[in-house]
Amino acid sequence: MNTEIIIILIILVTAVVLFVTEKIPVDLVALMVMAVLILAGILTPEEGFTGFSNEATITIAAMYILSQGLFKTGVANYIGRIFTKIFKRTFWIANSIMLFISGIISAFINNTTLVALSLPIILKTAKETKVSASKLLLPLSYATVFGGMLTLIGTSTNILVSSLAKQMGQPAFSMFEFTHLGLIFFAVGLLYMIFIGIHLIPERRTDADLTTSFGLGEYLTEIIIKKESGFIGKRINEVSLVKNLGIEIIEIKRNQERILLPSPATVLQDNDRLRIKCDVEKIKELKEKTGVLLKPGLKWRDEELQGEDYILVEAVISPHSFLIGKNLKELRFRNSFGATVLAIRHRGMIMYENVATTSLMAGDALLLEISKINFERLRENEAFVVVSEVEPPTFKKVKIIFSIFIMLGVVVTASLEILPISIAAVVGSILLVLTRCISLESAYKAVDWQVIMLLAGSISLGYAMQKTGTAEFLSDSILSVAGNFGPTLIISAFYLITLILTEAMSNNATAALMTPIAISTAASLNLDPRPFLITVMFAASLAFMMPVGYQTHLMIFNPGRYRIIDFIKVGTPLNIIFWILASLLIPVFFPF
Repeated sequence: MNTEIIIILIILVTAVVLFVTEKIPVDLVALMVMAVLILAGILTPEEGFTGFSNEATITIAAMYILSQGLFKTGVANYIGRIFTKIFKRTFWIANSIMLFISGIISAFINNTTLVALSLPIILKTAKETKVSASKLLLPLSYATVFGGMLTLIGTSTNILVSSLAKQMGQPAFSMFEFTHLGLIFFAVGLLYMIFIGIHLIPERRTDADLTTSFGLGEYLTEIIIKKESGFIGKRINEVSLVKNLGIEIIEIKRNQERILLPSPATVLQDNDRLRIKCDVEKIKELKEKTGVLLKPGLKWRDEELQGEDYILVEAVISPHSFLIGKNLKELRFRNSFGATVLAIRHRGMIMYENVATTSLMAGDALLLEISKINFERLRENEAFVVVSEVEPPTFKKVKIIFSIFIMLGVVVTASLEILPISIAAVVGSILLVLTRCISLESAYKAVDWQVIMLLAGSISLGYAMQKTGTAEFLSDSILSVAGNFGPTLIISAFYLITLILTEAMSNNATAALMTPIAISTAASLNLDPRPFLITVMFAASLAFMMPVGYQTHLMIFNPGRYRIIDFIKVGTPLNIIFWILASLLIPVFFPF
């Protein structure tokens, strides 16, 4: 084993550990890997930065813009109306149709965008039909992943594997090359979810209002400030209630006036009624304060926390949000967004205290009190997925027609090989901006730059593995254990290894890691690498046992009120079924 292989293995193990633990953001880890490879002299600067100019990186960035174009023009709004009408008939038929349509759509647009569009629609429909939203959101997420395996552009992982294969001397995959295999997985996945999976999902989210759902009853109260308190004429930031007890004042009611989100400089007056957020222990301390009257027996509902000018909404941190890894305090959230965070549902737990210093993560659900003026700004911000809509936005039908025809043009020209998929996607993105279906600013914001950076760094690692012979070394190690079992069982082993890695870390990072190993393994066995590449492609996407396995799973985790055990119960049998299917069918559809 030469020195370069040892260095690559150390980098590889370190990267995998960091990807799994997420102590450092995954995109930063990928860039660190790229930098180390260049500094160590394993890759030249040109080779190290090749990930940024790689066809996969360009194509995936363009596909994000195309998907956002469909969203901005209102295509999803009309799809939502169809779902709502169907659900008013019968749950089982409606749910089956919803899963089927969502899966087919996700074969052509980014499934993260599709789930983001569907979240408020599904939650509204669930409330109107008295069905637990948890019975709908997890199947939706899974169905979009099934659908992503129907075409080359269905998921970024497919595009990445195809591009890496081309870079390593193999022919790229065509648009519908593995659709026949994908259809079997799609059908089996839908049947499993409809007849088995849904029954395994508990009713986690009820139709209770947001105040009840987030359990705010014991963390919101109302106090009346009297003269003897010593607070009259003082600014909020000078009052001991705020300075010593750390109480957050949400609203001041003064005669007929209501002051929402009062500034620290607001001066308190006699008989001011303050709506405050604090825990039970602080409420006990308030009872002992002279001149502070506590209003007992309040039962908070959404109506009490809303008014003519402000509303209560639930917003989820999107997978590519710039808020990830930051806290409310450093973001100056209240000033930046004109909203108060009443509670955070963080990895299944509701947080009321220390919310200002909690590092936000993708999928965190924030309960916000916000003015209607600022709400429109929040809804347009790609950092959030607003899952409780107030009034649906209006759209121009002509823009919808433009965006659909542009997307169809991309698919047709790429399928008929008139243009490479990368060129078709870039041209389509430009046309969306030129026809004003999407603004240039929205196009930039639509791209998940975390994924782009992750791809660029991972591609560099894959290139280094191939260049130094590390991929061949790892391939030989796998063959020394499984080489005597025949190519079919090696395919089975490859699928399982890729699946386990995907459940623990990014699917794109897993695909970039396993693709060069797959090609080297096929070369060592003198076999066609196609079945090995298909194995990596499918296993790196079809992971259902953990929320971190796919971005859409993270998005629906908190809105659906799920727990990790829900994914394990539903996803484990599905993983096993797909593993068996892949082991049996890939060698049939893609002979060695």
